[in-house]
Amino acid sequence: MCGITGWINFHRDVSQELPVVEAMTGRLVCRGPDADGVWCCSHAALGHCRLVVVDPVGGTQPMTRQRGDCTYTLVYNGELYNTDELRQELLGRGHSFHSHSDTEVLLASYLEWGSRCVERINGIFAFAVWEEKHQRLYLARDRLGVKPLFYTVRGDSFLFGSELKSLLAHPQVEAVIDREGLAEIFALGPARTPGHGVFRDISELRPGHFLEVTPDGIHKQPYWSLESRPHTDDWETTVSTVRSLVLDAIERQLVADVPVATLLSGGLDSSAITAVAAEVFRRQGSGPLHTYSIDYVGNDRHFQASAFQPNADAPWVKRMSDYCGTIHHTIQFDTPELIDALKRAVIARDLPGMTDIDASLYLFCREIKRETTVVLSGECADEIFGGYPWFHREETLQANTFPWALMTRERASWLSPELREWVGPEEYVARRYQETLAEVPPLPDESPLEARRREMSYLNLTWFMSVLLDRKDRMSMAASLEARVPFCDHRIVEYVWNVPWEMKSRGEREKGLLRHALQGILPEEVLFRKKSPYPKTHNPAYAEATRSWLLDVLNDPTSPLLPLIDVRTIRELTASDAAASGTPWFGQLMSKPQLFAYLASIDYWMREYGVSIR
Repeated sequence: MCGITGWINFHRDVSQELPVVEAMTGRLVCRGPDADGVWCCSHAALGHCRLVVVDPVGGTQPMTRQRGDCTYTLVYNGELYNTDELRQELLGRGHSFHSHSDTEVLLASYLEWGSRCVERINGIFAFAVWEEKHQRLYLARDRLGVKPLFYTVRGDSFLFGSELKSLLAHPQVEAVIDREGLAEIFALGPARTPGHGVFRDISELRPGHFLEVTPDGIHKQPYWSLESRPHTDDWETTVSTVRSLVLDAIERQLVADVPVATLLSGGLDSSAITAVAAEVFRRQGSGPLHTYSIDYVGNDRHFQASAFQPNADAPWVKRMSDYCGTIHHTIQFDTPELIDALKRAVIARDLPGMTDIDASLYLFCREIKRETTVVLSGECADEIFGGYPWFHREETLQANTFPWALMTRERASWLSPELREWVGPEEYVARRYQETLAEVPPLPDESPLEARRREMSYLNLTWFMSVLLDRKDRMSMAASLEARVPFCDHRIVEYVWNVPWEMKSRGEREKGLLRHALQGILPEEVLFRKKSPYPKTHNPAYAEATRSWLLDVLNDPTSPLLPLIDVRTIRELTASDAAASGTPWFGQLMSKPQLFAYLASIDYWMREYGVSIR
C-alpha cells in the first residue's frame, strides 16, 4: 500500500517548489517506507511513498507513459484484484507491459478508457493521473472508500493527499476548524460526515467518485452508486451466489509477492477468511497460513460479558486455528502500552478517534508487521449482512438518528453553553441524518419496514463502515502494514443490498444468510457463534489511567479544551466509577473510559496540530 500527494497550480511554476512537495510526501512515509519519489512539471507536482507488495522493480512510482503526443503520470495507492483480466483485455487492444505490477495495468486502463476506467476495476484505490498535454488532473477513489483521499483549494493551488497531514505540510494550509469542524468532533466524532475533512475548507473525495481539475475549474461526479431493484433469486440461488462471491473475493485478495496472513478472532467473518485462505495455501503448496489475534493483560480476570460483547475470543481462536492448521500468534498488550499508544493513534488518524480501539489496532499491526506485510481482515460483513445489534432491536431500528450514537443530547451536555449555542450539536446531527436518508435509493412498493431496513443498511454502509475503514487504513498504514477487507468487494455489496431482510436474517439470526452461505467451510459451533465485536481491554487500570489523563487536562488552565466543555459536568463524570459499564456513547465499545480518552485526545490533538478555531 502507499501514500500519494500532489500540488496543481496553473498560474505558478510548482517545479520550483520541490522542497514543499517533498515535505508533503515525507509526511506519508509510514504508508510507504520502501521507496519514494516526486515528479514535477511546470504546473503539476506529484509525490508517492511506496510499500512494496507486488512487483518490487516494475511498480515504481510516479509512473509515466506516453501515448501519442501526450504524457500521462500516475501516483496510486491501492490494489487491483482483477489485474490479470484487465491485462489480458488490454493486451488484446494493443497495449504492451514491462512488468507484472497492477500499477502499470491501472495506468494502461486509464490510457485506454479515460475517466471511465474505474468502472472496470475491482479493487481498493485512490489514484491521480496528470495529463500534460491537456493540463488535466484526474483523481478517483474506490467505490466504498477503503482507501482515503483528501483535497483542498488554496488560492490558485489545488492540493491532494492520502492523509490530512500531507495537506497540512503545505505552507498555504493551516490547521483551522470552524463551527462545522467543531460539530464534527463533538457531535458526530469519531464518525465524520462523508466528504468532510473536519479542518476548514478541506474535503474528502467521496467513495465512488472521480474528480477532474483543469484550467476551467474542478468537476466532480459519481461513477458508482447503489441501485435498488427487486431481488428475484430464490433462497438456494441467493445462498449460492453469496458463497461464490465471498470465496472469490477472498481468493483474489491473497495475491501478493510478500507474506500474507489473516486476522483471526474466532468470529464468523475472520474465521471464514481464514478457512478459505488456509485452503488456498494448501492447494497452492504455499505452506501453513499464519494467523494473528489480539488480547489484553488481565482480560482473563476482568472480562465481563455484555449484550455488546457476549464472550471472549480466545477459545474460539484456538478452535479455528486447530481446525485450519494455521500457525497462530496471540499478541497481548498491557495497559501502559495502550495508554502510550493513544497519542500515536491520534497522529495516525490526524483527528481524535476511537481511543484504545484505535491504539490497540495500531500496536497489533506494528507487531504483525515484524513478520508479514499483508493481512486480510473481516471488516464490513456486519454492515453488509446486517450483523449489528441496531439492525435487530426495535428501539434502535426506529430511532430517528444514527443508531450507533443515541446519546446526542447527553453529548451536548458535555459542552460549554457557548459552544452548544454556536454549534447546535443536536440540530447538526439531525441535519446530517436527514441528508443521508434523502440519498437512499428507494424501491417502489417496498413495505415501510423493509424500506426502513434499507435505510438502516445505507446508514451503516455510508457512515459506520467508513469509521471502521478509516480506522483500519490509518492504524495499519501507520505500522506500514497493508490490510485488505474481502467483504468490502463491491460485487458483494451490490448483490446483498437488494436481498430482502427475511433472507439476510434467515433463522432469526444476525447475518443468517452469510452463515448459510458458509456451511461446510466452518465448524458448526463457529458458524453459529453469537456476534462479538473487536476485543477491548476490560482492565480497570485502563479506566483509571484515562481518568487520570483527563483530570490532568482539566487541571491545566492552558488547555485548549477547557473553553469548549462544561468543566463541572465533566468533573462529575470523572468522579463516578470509571470502569462501570453502561450504554456506549458511540458504537458498541466506547463507554466511559473511552469518553475520558476521547476528550483528553482532543486536547492533545489541538496542541500537537496547533489547531485554531475561527
